[in-house]
Amino acid sequence: MSFEITGKLIVKYNTMQRSETFKTREFVIEKSDDINGRVINNYIKFQAVQDRTAIVDRFNEGETVKVYFNIKGTRWEKDGRVNYITNLDAWRMESVVAGGPSADSMPNYNTSQEISSGGGQADDLPF
Repeated sequence: MSFEITGKLIVKYNTMQRSETFKTREFVIEKSDDINGRVINNYIKFQAVQDRTAIVDRFNEGETVKVYFNIKGTRWEKDGRVNYITNLDAWRMESVVAGGPSADSMPNYNTSQEISSGGGQADDLPF
């Protein structure tokens, strides 16, 4: 399942070589929401892996971007203790022009895999 969110790029971290064959890069966006006249700021950290670590290169801190991402969860056990880790894996970014259709003030947590048929009906599922 794929998600998308629009916000301001706050920080870009350096690429980290985690092993001989695996690398990651993290970045943070700020998502501001106006809730009954009160602005709430959320800071969301994403990671990009492998060949996707370069997706953040062409964007400047302070720029408004749309991030497309997947949610990944891992169960990790060490010394008899179980921990769960959730990652937001970014796979695409694009610039958002201020005032454009992608820059609305409501968070968009909808999947990008929505079913769309010409008549507006979504009942043509394969099962």
